[in-house]
Amino acid sequence: MRLVVTKMNLGLWAAAYIKEKINAFAPMPKKPFVLGLPTGGTVVDMYANLRLFYKNRLLSFKNVATFNMDEYVGLPLDHPQSYRSYMHCNLFDGTDFQPENIHLLNGQAKDLNQECAQYEAAIAALGGIDLFLGGVGRNGHIAFNEPGSAFNTRTRLVDLTPSTIEANSRFFLNDPHRVPKQALSVGIGTVTDAKEVLFLASGEKKAEAVAHLAMPGKDLNWPITALKLHPHATLLADPEACEQLPEPFKTQLARQMDETPTGEHWTLHIED
Repeated sequence: MRLVVTKMNLGLWAAAYIKEKINAFAPMPKKPFVLGLPTGGTVVDMYANLRLFYKNRLLSFKNVATFNMDEYVGLPLDHPQSYRSYMHCNLFDGTDFQPENIHLLNGQAKDLNQECAQYEAAIAALGGIDLFLGGVGRNGHIAFNEPGSAFNTRTRLVDLTPSTIEANSRFFLNDPHRVPKQALSVGIGTVTDAKEVLFLASGEKKAEAVAHLAMPGKDLNWPITALKLHPHATLLADPEACEQLPEPFKTQLARQMDETPTGEHWTLHIED
C-alpha cells in the first residue's frame, strides 16, 4: 500500500482524487460508480469540496451509487446526530444524487441481522464498491470495527466500546449516556473487498495509528493494518499524523520533504 503525506487540506486532496476517479470512470445509469462513504469530522472538508465541484459543474453524482459505513442503532432517522442526517447535510442535499442510488443502513430496522445481510447483497448486486473512503480512529478503528475485530468481518450489529462512546459524546451534549450503545457497521472485509481504498488521518492524535500501519505484519489490535491486505490501498495523512513513523520511513519522508519542499504530496510505499 502507499502512504501519501501532504500539507494541503486533506479534504481538498481527497475530493480532487474522487473527482478524477469518477470522471475517468464515466459512469452510466446501468453502470454507476460505487462509493463507500464515511462520516465524522475528518471528512467534512472533503464533502464540502465535492459539493463545490458539483456547483461549478466539474462533477456530477447522477450516476454515482453510495454505501455508508455505519449507523447508530435506535436513533431516530431524522435525529441531527444520525449518520443519515450527517450525509444529507454534508453531501447529498443540494446535489444531483439520485435517491435510489443512496444506500444507508437503517438502525431502526425490525430485523437488524436481515438489514445487514441485505446491505451486503445490495453491494454485491452493483458489482462491489469501486472506491471505499474512510477515516482512521485514534485506536486505528475502521468504521465501528474496534481493536480485536477479525479482518474478514462483514456488515453486522456491533456493541460500541466505552472509549468510542466517550469520544462520540461530544456530539451528544458531552453526555455519554445519550450516545447509543450499538451500531450497524460494515465489516473490515466489506471495506477491503472494494476495488480501491482511500483512508484519511489528520493530526497528532492519529500518529500512533499511522505508526502501527508502518510496522511489520497485520495486527488485530490495530484494524487499520488490514489495509495492508489490499493491493490498491492509500492512506492520506498530514505531517502531524506521521510524527511517530518508525525508521526508515521517517527518514525517507524527511528526505523527500527536504528535496521537494513545495511538493503537493510525498509518497511512501509500505510492504508487509
